Amino acid sequence: MSENMEAGPRCGLVAVVGAPNAGKSTLVNALAGAKVTIVSPKPQTTRFRIRAVVMHQGAQIILVDTPGIFAPRRRLDRAMVAAAWGGAQDADRTLLIVDARAGLTDAVRAIVDRLARAGRPIWLALNKVDLIEPPRLLPLSAELNALLPIEETFMISAEKARGLDRLLERLAGAMPPGPYLFPEDELSDLPNRMLVAEIVREQILRQTHEEVPHHATVETESWQERKDGSVRVDCTVYVGRPTQKAILIGDGGARIKAIGQSARRELEGLLERRVHLFLNVKDRPGWDEERGRIRALGLEDEG
Repeated sequence: MSENMEAGPRCGLVAVVGAPNAGKSTLVNALAGAKVTIVSPKPQTTRFRIRAVVMHQGAQIILVDTPGIFAPRRRLDRAMVAAAWGGAQDADRTLLIVDARAGLTDAVRAIVDRLARAGRPIWLALNKVDLIEPPRLLPLSAELNALLPIEETFMISAEKARGLDRLLERLAGAMPPGPYLFPEDELSDLPNRMLVAEIVREQILRQTHEEVPHHATVETESWQERKDGSVRVDCTVYVGRPTQKAILIGDGGARIKAIGQSARRELEGLLERRVHLFLNVKDRPGWDEERGRIRALGLEDEG
């Protein structure tokens, strides 16, 4: 393996697929060593493909973090699922993440069925292994290996960074020879505008809990560089109903102010500069059925 790496650069795409809340985004962040995709305790957080770029042993590993795959109902849902499978089809390796504690749920079975039909070799990562007794892992691994053409199986805890060294080493060795697609110091191709929108949306998820679940989307309207090195960013938060708008704004604007402050602090740490963040909330019924809004999220409309 070392001879191949010395012979020239290696680069490839790895699709990270799995059911909602399997820990895909946590794994991508842990492998990349930086925050490149939002993490939330709620399922269906990731809405579009995000590539994190990891350099390891001379190889460039491009992780494609896909939306959780679930039964789609709305137009937005269908676009999210299409993005997930698009990520898997384009990749050099498909890494299936399964929550070891939840096991072989209906959602996992649906993914396994589709992956089996595709017939491509799969790498399996059983995640959250720190949360269950070791004897439960082998039967689950055996069951999944019986259903899919699994080449490699990894036991990991993305949250605790356990088992990731071996996973990274094997991924690096599996990347095909070829030029790097990104500068070596680039962690993500997610534009800053999208990063801002996602960090704001993460704070909405964290601070409104079940009141405004996935009925909010955030769009960065303007990005203005300032002479002192800081940046002014204006974002609009769209919700489905006036009641959700009221909840999001809060008494005297307290809730949206708290969301903005938390998002700004995190953005300043990520961007390493001062950020002036301004949030505006609008209710737009049925936004998740609008083709324009879906395209703005970076998803293809599935009709």
